[in-house]
Amino acid sequence: MPKNSWSAKRERQYMHIKDSLLERGEAPKVAVEIAARTVNKERAQHGEATEVSASSINDISAGRRGGLRSHSGPGGRTLAQLRNEASQRGVTGRSRMNKAQLEEALKR
Repeated sequence: MPKNSWSAKRERQYMHIKDSLLERGEAPKVAVEIAARTVNKERAQHGEATEVSASSINDISAGRRGGLRSHSGPGGRTLAQLRNEASQRGVTGRSRMNKAQLEEALKR
């Protein structure tokens, strides 16, 4: 988490998100990770980051998304997110799988 490159605005945003998650009962380690990822994604989408991933800049903002694709939400993860995880885990045949097949393969 490269806080030294964050502006004062991003630092306030990070603290607000983290505090909100802690108030909702989230574990401190999880709250820190979610807050940092959210701020870093916002920085990438607004051109403030030096290195960005395609999924950060081509996706809707975290504030607008509002948890639509949380891991347990109704929509679940996107096909791109599932393929990325399958790639990291070395799932064979992942490029030919649809979303449901990828979800099933990643459960194992």
